Amino acid sequence: MLLKGASILVECLKEQKVDTVFGYPGGAVLEIYDELYKHQSEIRHILTCHEQGAAHAADGYARATGKTGVCIATSGPGATNLVTGIATAYMDSVPMVAITGNVAVSLLGKDSFQEVDIAGVTMPITKHNFIVKRVEDLADTIRRAFQIAQSDRPGPVLVDIPKDVTIKKAEYERQEPASISPMTEYISESALDEAVKMIRSARQPFLYVGGGAVISGANQEIVRFSEKLKIPVGSSLMGLGGFPGDHPNFTGMIGMHGTKVSNVCVTHCDLLIVAGARFSDRVVSNVSTFAKHAKILHLDVDAAEVDKNVMTAHHVIGDLNATFKALNERLQDFTIDNGGWLRAVQENKKKYPLRIVEDGRLHADYILRSIYEIAGDDAILTTEVGQHQMWTALYYPVRKPRTLITSGGLGTMGYGFGAAMGAQLGRPDKRVFNIAGDGSFRMNLNELATAVHYQIPMIQVVMNNQTLGMVRQWQTLFYEQRYSQTNLDDRGPDFMKLADAFGLPAFHVTTPEEVRPAIEAALRESGPVMIVCDVPKDDKVFPMVAPGASIEEVMLDED
Repeated sequence: MLLKGASILVECLKEQKVDTVFGYPGGAVLEIYDELYKHQSEIRHILTCHEQGAAHAADGYARATGKTGVCIATSGPGATNLVTGIATAYMDSVPMVAITGNVAVSLLGKDSFQEVDIAGVTMPITKHNFIVKRVEDLADTIRRAFQIAQSDRPGPVLVDIPKDVTIKKAEYERQEPASISPMTEYISESALDEAVKMIRSARQPFLYVGGGAVISGANQEIVRFSEKLKIPVGSSLMGLGGFPGDHPNFTGMIGMHGTKVSNVCVTHCDLLIVAGARFSDRVVSNVSTFAKHAKILHLDVDAAEVDKNVMTAHHVIGDLNATFKALNERLQDFTIDNGGWLRAVQENKKKYPLRIVEDGRLHADYILRSIYEIAGDDAILTTEVGQHQMWTALYYPVRKPRTLITSGGLGTMGYGFGAAMGAQLGRPDKRVFNIAGDGSFRMNLNELATAVHYQIPMIQVVMNNQTLGMVRQWQTLFYEQRYSQTNLDDRGPDFMKLADAFGLPAFHVTTPEEVRPAIEAALRESGPVMIVCDVPKDDKVFPMVAPGASIEEVMLDED
């Protein structure tokens, strides 16, 4: 049938079973928004207060559901306002399709009103991007964008559509979405045999899981692998949930703010099995001392990550779930002789527990443990970036994949609120808590209006210490307490009055006794809620590894 470009776009979104898009209209996308109006019973559009909020919401929706998130913005500043959200998704391998409008094809490259070469701007932060100059190419481009976003290692794809392409007509014929198969063609018998040989010869193996464990859905096979071979398991920030956080074999996060147990395991293991992780500098710290006694076996879907940051002894390239299934089959009759190693790890867990402060004051660890005890597996946590993010990673036992959503690679302050909206809309069966510091929360608090308008029942928790806490921590430890531009105590806002202005209920928590009643009351609300928690300004995140130090040289609170 003969359809306008805007109609073709919406039909293609329906082909891909898109049920929710996030965006902000403007002149270059008016035709698209007119079509969305006609199809509002099939595709729900969430109007955010800012395009960055739309990108983060699409990201959170994707991470919580495993589907591809979609956001839309107009040309020029609308498109550039998506950039931080696209980069966030790129760094954490999140499937997203960002659709931007642009000036007419004849005006491209002429510095026209609200024109930006958004394809050029986003080239380094997208898995692929397109500018569609012919309406005849639009349908196939949209289909290809979704396939690229979801396949192999996922990531964001941008499709830039000039306005006249949305107006012109072309023939459209509906197609079923192409199936996305796990990447297994490079998982060779020889690669698996060598991996099995390394595992069989190890006496002190340690498994380090990254975000790929969550993305691939390999968590059950990884648990089977760990339990069968009695292998302790640590995680990157992005890997939390890829292995149950309350499992006896789990040692916690690795790296700069990793647990002492995990960091000691990496340093003293004789085989480090790395599953779906990229050896981030926040994990590795000093490369020359990282896993210095170990052979490294790298399992990953992306060959570009092998030997990029850390040299490995062997690798298997392919879908992690398929790789662990194959390894488990080959090792089903093997019993590893590492009981002494596992016992030593368990002893270290007792020797180096995370410190729980009980001095009568309100601290973040108590708030997070209370959320877990009350909401448990019915909750999804999103976070902003800073101390509260690390406290969440350390003290909240993430048991299931896709229940902790955070900006790991880019470290985007202001990410969490939009992500929480997207996650809550994508998973209405869960309650979403966004854990924020007051500094991060101030970055995108305008989206409170979005949550209230759509009555998104997310719970915003503000750890209010009246400072940019993580930066202050570094200033305390390494800059002789010169607190340059990190104090927020005289800058406001009054968060309780702010909640009232936006029209959502709020609870002000100042003592440990007030925490549980506030959480329970928030869970009874049918719309968005804010809980403002006053925590001490000089609470710090420990463990911590100083810059340039070995990850074994962990500073604990008593240090």
